[in-house]
Amino acid sequence: MDKYKKLASNTIIFAIGTFSSKILSFLLMPFVTRMLTTADYGSADLIQQTVNVLIPIVTLQVNSAALRFSLDKTKRKADVLTVGIRTTLLGFIVFLVFAYPISLITINDFKLGEYIELIYIFVLISGFRQLCQQFVRGSGKVKLYAVDGIIATATTLIFTFLFLSPLKMGVTGYIFAIIASDACSIIFYIFAAKLYKYVRPHLFEKGIAGQMLKYCVPLIPTVILWWIINVSDRYMITFFVDSAANGLYTAASKIPNFVILFSQIFIDAWQLSAVDEYGDRKRARFFSKVFRVYSGGVFVVASVLIVFCQLFTKILVAQSYYESWNYVPILIVATTYSCLVNFLASVYMAEKKSFMALLTALSGAVSNVVLNFIFIPKMGANGAALATVCAFVVVFITRSMNTRKYVRMNFQMPTIIVETAILVAQSMLMLKMKTGIVLYAVEFLLLGFMLWANIRQVKELFELIFSKFLKRKREKM
Repeated sequence: MDKYKKLASNTIIFAIGTFSSKILSFLLMPFVTRMLTTADYGSADLIQQTVNVLIPIVTLQVNSAALRFSLDKTKRKADVLTVGIRTTLLGFIVFLVFAYPISLITINDFKLGEYIELIYIFVLISGFRQLCQQFVRGSGKVKLYAVDGIIATATTLIFTFLFLSPLKMGVTGYIFAIIASDACSIIFYIFAAKLYKYVRPHLFEKGIAGQMLKYCVPLIPTVILWWIINVSDRYMITFFVDSAANGLYTAASKIPNFVILFSQIFIDAWQLSAVDEYGDRKRARFFSKVFRVYSGGVFVVASVLIVFCQLFTKILVAQSYYESWNYVPILIVATTYSCLVNFLASVYMAEKKSFMALLTALSGAVSNVVLNFIFIPKMGANGAALATVCAFVVVFITRSMNTRKYVRMNFQMPTIIVETAILVAQSMLMLKMKTGIVLYAVEFLLLGFMLWANIRQVKELFELIFSKFLKRKREKM
């Protein structure tokens, strides 16, 4: 199959699974924000983000190795999954030792110890779900991966309504709904993908364990550094302000996630193509073209979201959360650059250069922490958003220079600079003027400039994603 058609086909399959599960988080927001106070929502988010940083530490980020090595045609898939399961279980056993010190952590009005049992269950179940997901994806069973996305959507919806409405379990119910949904996904993968056939505790090549750990262990600090860039500001907002302010900031972050929604669908498919086509002599041209199409689409989606951020906030959250829209424009700019950075991560994945991924992420994490201490006391939550923007820009610059050692991509930097300037102008206008005919006239004008700058990229993106369907339609005619 042609490499562009294969990428388009996988993108469509991942869209089916990913879109349903990701869009659910937006559709549930009106219900969740009505059932939880801003302080409770902030606490639930801190629990979720704490688990997100614990999973790669506890599991040694072995799910990333499961994806990369199951894509490797020279490795036996049974060996890959067996190493993944062993690593996850051993890591969790060691993690049990730290239950007491973790329970002592308190941030302002948030006490982690009140949810320690819930956190441990969350880490174990979600850790195994991530392992199953990445193994199945790397094994080429992308349709099962997509079906799981649909199942996860349905189960999360059911459990969230059950635990928050009739049972009124509050923060615990919100988190337990995610755990229950992840457990259902594990059961689905075990039987639908027949994962039980790949588990051979005593019959696997021991050398593969060393290779996988050599690849994934450097990713542990990398994931922690990404967590620092993406999430540490929420802890600092809780510390410098309170949980209620973090609740508003968390609600605001959901709208920029629309950019990640479209981005992640493409990235899931792109990672498979990046590895498959990496040995091609023309890979630089292939990577360059896909990057410009991808980045053009990301910038256009971001521009649209800034124009309609107040409307989306009003639709998606309860009235008590409406002021959170003030954090959205800057967070959209940050999210846009995070999408560009994620694309460049595929180069490190294809090259198995996990240490370079670590070093480039370090530059952003250091920038983020330093700027958070400077900006948050002066600007509040918007200071955290601005620090995140700066951090992702730093990582993008360092990665764009470093990855040229492996693939000499043409990033068309002048275009990216112009696109960034448009987003910044839109954000500043929205935050300064807030409302009025003049504001939206200028906003739509800037959106028009963004579309004009990316008209070719948007057209190519449309053709890339829908080429398979367009071809079928022509054949029928």
